[in-house]
Amino acid sequence: MSRSESKPGAGQAERGEAREPVELVAWRQFCRRIETLGESVLRPPYPGLPGDGPEAIAHLAEQVACWLAYATGSFDTTAPFFHRSNDLVSQWGGPNQDNVYLHARIDPRRRYRIRGRMHACEDFVITLRVDFMHMPEWGTLATIHAADRGIGPGDDFEILLGGDGSDPAFFPIPERVSTVSLREYYLDWRPKEPAVFTIECLDDVAAPPRIDGEGVAARLATALAQTERSVVFWNDYLNEHRAKGVDNAFAPPMALKKGLGAARYAFLFYALADDEALVIESDVPDARYWNLQLATMGWYEQPDPVHRISSINQRQAHIDTDGRVRFVVSRADPGCPNWLDTAGHPEGLLTLRWFWPNADPSPTTRVVPFASVAGALPQETPRVDAAARRAEIRRRIEHLAWRFRS
Repeated sequence: MSRSESKPGAGQAERGEAREPVELVAWRQFCRRIETLGESVLRPPYPGLPGDGPEAIAHLAEQVACWLAYATGSFDTTAPFFHRSNDLVSQWGGPNQDNVYLHARIDPRRRYRIRGRMHACEDFVITLRVDFMHMPEWGTLATIHAADRGIGPGDDFEILLGGDGSDPAFFPIPERVSTVSLREYYLDWRPKEPAVFTIECLDDVAAPPRIDGEGVAARLATALAQTERSVVFWNDYLNEHRAKGVDNAFAPPMALKKGLGAARYAFLFYALADDEALVIESDVPDARYWNLQLATMGWYEQPDPVHRISSINQRQAHIDTDGRVRFVVSRADPGCPNWLDTAGHPEGLLTLRWFWPNADPSPTTRVVPFASVAGALPQETPRVDAAARRAEIRRRIEHLAWRFRS
């Protein structure tokens, strides 16, 4: 039989079966699963109000960018670097607008040094944890608080982690820990230099070999798992919590058993027509730190923290002469202090946080016609005109430009 008449596949048999590279197979799987997820987020149980579809795809793209960067750039526990997420670009899990979040992978068998300078940062919390809340196994196993160590604005600091327990200068890393996370706190939102944090492994280790296909596949598998679980988990989380309560009213206070031990939260899911407003009244929380903050349904993101005011903390809040604090949630500007802008979202989440508390606050709510907001507030409530509001937003933008600088 001539060469041209050979049976199909004979050439492959002579050369041996051609196998696609592991890295290509992994990349195809990643792309196909992300494509499928993109189709899913445009259908129930994900949000389906007007405008939600574009946000869904934008959120998915942000998650891909976030977790690809984390999985491919933060894999080496012998040479860790902090990865910043939940910033102004990639968000998940209702990030606190007063925080910067940094994460690095670590190995409990090794020793590390975290050091830096506080500059304008007022406080930080380091947590040693097992992965992230949206993953099957997660939890905070140890906490280091800057305030407990006398570290404050402007200070230089050094924190040593790991070791075999023989050196008391080293904070022990619990056995199951995979991640060290940092929360930086900024309350005044001033346009000043933010904190600088570095992390390094103190052990003498050899340089790793050149990456191979299995290594690429492992990192893509991590990025895929983080992306898929983040998108699915947080949408389910919001839907489940909303189903337990009543719209426009706060649920009972809660603490995350496996989260930051000092943290307390109360959720409120709002549903407002364009001509309605939600008025919130409360005693001032008796806690070291507190804020109120809006988040989107489905994506659990901040609704435009740059151009709109969607969070207010204890330093930013106006306290009325009767010692109580009042907030207004609405689409349009009511011309009063403590306005939280829904950014055009008729439904969403409002979270009241109070950390390191002495007691729990008792907020009350009522929905009023937007035209009646002024009558629902004390007579002495200051008026905030359009120029003052623009100036308030400009001050926040100037701070954010510093806080999230490159």
